[in-house]
Amino acid sequence: MAAALTVARARGRDVADVPLAAIAAAAGMSRSTLLRRLGGTRGPLDDAVRRAGVDPGGRPPARERAIAAAASLIAEQGLGATTLDAVAAAADCALPTLHGLFEGRDGLLTAVFDRFGPLPDLEALAADPPDDLCELLREVHRAIISAFAREPRVLPAIFADACGRPGGPGQAMLKAMVPRTTESLRALLSPHIEAGRLQPLPFPMLVQLLLGPIVTHMLLRPTLEAAPGGELPSVDEITDTLASTYLRAVAT
Repeated sequence: MAAALTVARARGRDVADVPLAAIAAAAGMSRSTLLRRLGGTRGPLDDAVRRAGVDPGGRPPARERAIAAAASLIAEQGLGATTLDAVAAAADCALPTLHGLFEGRDGLLTAVFDRFGPLPDLEALAADPPDDLCELLREVHRAIISAFAREPRVLPAIFADACGRPGGPGQAMLKAMVPRTTESLRALLSPHIEAGRLQPLPFPMLVQLLLGPIVTHMLLRPTLEAAPGGELPSVDEITDTLASTYLRAVAT
């Protein structure tokens, strides 16, 4: 194991990408002897490297595995069950590795929200917005809809935790994303406010009027669809309706 780590560091590669012949030479034995001691496969060597707190590599990076594992745990069992120990076991990586990658559980949860929440789509939209205000509003609503529908279903679980546990991790995750969300929406709406197309209401109110209805709809939609007679308009129809309603409320 020490030889494998030494060679990997010297080559700037993951342990899994270092040939067994090079590891055997560094350990002072032949490749066949090393394979015999490992039982014919390099699996025991990778396991020993993991126990030492190092990811041997040869698969998706530990960060990507941890984010994916945490997202699945959040969607299936809720935020309360998404501990670092549970994520480490599901992602098959060492607990010290997670601490080093994310600086604790809060950092991991923030990374998950950043990946599965609406921020990537909103920031991409802010970088290249449509000129038409109504189409812009539709695109904002589509970003929220996509985030709620994205698998695994992280965003509904976060809202459920935030509503059920004031001061819990769900609320902390949402609050942590407020600055970036506000920055993106300000970049999208400010030109229309300055051009006189939107009323100069307090900006938080403009945001609440824009996001509140679509977030509420997406939270309630699964329940309403399952109810008797719960046939709802398509999400595209909802998007058009809410965009038009927003314009009637705040457009000049």
